Amino acid sequence: MLKMPQQQYIRFLREVEGCSIQDIANRVGVHWRTAKKYADKENWNATVTKRKSRSPVMGPFMEIVDAWLEEDRLLPRKQRHTATRIFHRLRDEYQFQGSERTVLTYVKRRKAELELERAKTYERLEHPPGEAQADFTTIEVCRNHQLVSHKLLVLSFPYSNAAFVYPVPAENQECFLEAMKQVFEQIGGVPQRIWFDNLSAAVVHIEKHGQRQLTDMFQRFCAHYCHRRTIIDPSAPE
Repeated sequence: MLKMPQQQYIRFLREVEGCSIQDIANRVGVHWRTAKKYADKENWNATVTKRKSRSPVMGPFMEIVDAWLEEDRLLPRKQRHTATRIFHRLRDEYQFQGSERTVLTYVKRRKAELELERAKTYERLEHPPGEAQADFTTIEVCRNHQLVSHKLLVLSFPYSNAAFVYPVPAENQECFLEAMKQVFEQIGGVPQRIWFDNLSAAVVHIEKHGQRQLTDMFQRFCAHYCHRRTIIDPSAPE
């Protein structure tokens, strides 16, 4: 079975470049039957076999640790988590059964990846029509004389300053994909390009040189919507 990036490339060659099955087979280096299978594939929501994590013990806790490290970026250095403190919290609050060394190794790698991302000096300041940005945000609402926090998925269009939001109960993958689907329905189409801020719901981790490894479900979500990019920037001058 081909990896998801290869499947998407075959779909791209077929739908965007209009290549024949044989041309695709030659360019990708696969049998023509394999090329045809993915070039004509319609259902990208097939059951996914979960991939074994590089650290099986840490697997269920990676999203938690990543969230803590992201929150630390907003805190003074002396108030941030140490790797040992993260281990103690996982053990005490989430019944983590792994060793401290496992946590220390993972935290060290994730911090290095986050530092690499922050070290990037290039940032686009101009956005063409139809280009969007997606991220979670939190708002506080007064209810019964108390402040209540609510999570929102925001899809904004920098070119026109238009934005669409959808409330979510949590910042996990299921809520993220459902919110994106609902926002697309609000807009009536799919943006030409969407920028994501390394959401854990979409990005497994950052490889060397800044390359992202995406989650399987997010790659399937992209494959499903890639041929539906029909929207222009809302409110943008024509």
